[in-house]
Amino acid sequence: MAESGTPSERIAAELRRRIVAGELAPGARVPSTRRITQEWGVAMATATKVLNRLREEGLVRAVPGVGTVVVGGSAVGATVAGATTAGVDVVEAKGSGGGMVAPGAREVSGAPGARRARGGGERDLTRARIVAAAVQVADAEGLAALSMRRVATDLGVATMSLYRHVPGKDELLRLMMDLAFGEQPLPESPASGWREGLEAVARLQWRIYRRHPWLAATMSFTRPVLAPDAALHTERSMAALAGLGLSWDEMAQASVALAAFVCGLAVHFEREAQAEQDSGLSADEWMDHLGAEDHDRLMSDPERFPMFDAMSRGPEIDLSLEALFEFGTARMLDGIETVIARRGVAGS
Repeated sequence: MAESGTPSERIAAELRRRIVAGELAPGARVPSTRRITQEWGVAMATATKVLNRLREEGLVRAVPGVGTVVVGGSAVGATVAGATTAGVDVVEAKGSGGGMVAPGAREVSGAPGARRARGGGERDLTRARIVAAAVQVADAEGLAALSMRRVATDLGVATMSLYRHVPGKDELLRLMMDLAFGEQPLPESPASGWREGLEAVARLQWRIYRRHPWLAATMSFTRPVLAPDAALHTERSMAALAGLGLSWDEMAQASVALAAFVCGLAVHFEREAQAEQDSGLSADEWMDHLGAEDHDRLMSDPERFPMFDAMSRGPEIDLSLEALFEFGTARMLDGIETVIARRGVAGS
């Protein structure tokens, strides 16, 4: 049944328009589920529906190791002037039918001589531009695609010129991390109660990780990176717990444990995005491709897996990342509340 008016249908309509207009040429990668969630601010499940709809319409297909691409056919070229006016970074695919590949996309038809239209140069190079370009690469293609050479290529400068502003990749990652946390700052006024305060920090971290799926993998809780905007989250969490009878150890451990839970769960944003790109299949499609025989043997053996067997007979259970975040965050806060209660201090 059509979902006219739903977010997935509206996004699918926009991508369909881009394909028909030639903005997404045959062989070009369409926005991944990760890109869709970032560009339109929707959940991963909604982004998956969008690509599934376009596949069903025969407009795109999954290519293992590449992702989802526009199907072959007569390319309707988008004009460079139109793309430039819209502020779009385009790739001119020479010898491939004159089509223009959308931002972050690449030709998979092997067109030689493809080049990226670049602006600026070494005279305009700044640390801020380098970090912003690096974040764009990681957001679109993951950390595996990030290198000093790649960033230099996207900026249209020599690789060595980057080192005058950023000493190396480790420092680049630190700056990227700080930028990611800084672009969504904490509210100026802390929440009134400790539980609301910790929950607000956790939810903000979750949004940041979802916007930048690569970010969680760069975080370390044993060798933390000195990123001021990230450190402010721990500062705010500890401040929320101050005056409730907890020791410094307890305040620090509670704050870091909650942040570690959010980060540990958010690592799967990047893993799922990479798995979809490598396989060309969404999580739901991957589950559909599992052999029914193997699934039944592993999940429905009443002697070896009695709980799974009983669970399979009941209603569908939501084990999405969003559901796990909601459940886990609430239980973490319940545990901290128990510790506070044991100290005999009433916290609001």
